[in-house]
Amino acid sequence: MLNSAAVIAENIARVRERIAKAAESTGRSADDVSLMAVTKFHPAEAVRCAYLAGVRCFGENRVQEAQAKYPPIRASLESISLHMIGTLQKNKINKALAIFDAVEGIGSIDILTALLARVASREEPLRLYLELHTGEDSKAGFPNVDELLRACDVYAEFLEHTASAAERVMLCGLMTMAPFTQDTSLIRRSFRMLAAAKREVEKRFHFPNFCELSMGMSNDFEVAIQEGSTLVRIGTAIFGERDVQHG
Repeated sequence: MLNSAAVIAENIARVRERIAKAAESTGRSADDVSLMAVTKFHPAEAVRCAYLAGVRCFGENRVQEAQAKYPPIRASLESISLHMIGTLQKNKINKALAIFDAVEGIGSIDILTALLARVASREEPLRLYLELHTGEDSKAGFPNVDELLRACDVYAEFLEHTASAAERVMLCGLMTMAPFTQDTSLIRRSFRMLAAAKREVEKRFHFPNFCELSMGMSNDFEVAIQEGSTLVRIGTAIFGERDVQHG
């Protein structure tokens, strides 16, 4: 059941307040942290409610659901940024390139290479995030930092050998999912691993747009912000529980 526009707006205000407090607790500004509303299994009307409450960045886990939901929304609402945050399958790349502004969750060189090879079909720049597996149950993402750095090598070669590549495909940062647990120390360790990986990438490469840490969800985003997150992906705390009958 869809929460009312008022409830969604109240939830967003409450989340923003928590973001600000978490940022301030470590000497950061709330403006350093962007809010993504994750709309998986939530209807278009929920997206519109979040938009009216000031959200502009949205996340979807599945290409097919995004294709069905977002074209009409984009036709009527300006300045939406849509991120693919689920695992992208190679046979869905062309469809993903047609609907998403950013692809997070890139966890293999195979997928990264395929994306880079097909990005010429896009008119707008594509933003990419590499995913590091840091302990979440799904096992998604690069298994270790060495493999992630190999992917950075692939992107660096793409920049070197492709005309206007830096404007067409921007490697913006890293993402991860912490383990779903009540043990804050395990969650914090997960986020610290990603922050350390980001520093390693920055030490070895000088990618012009590489500055983001996409980490933190409804159950752990305050810890993520304390550990340096610049983008939190919030679903349940905004929209309530998903209607899994549609999944």
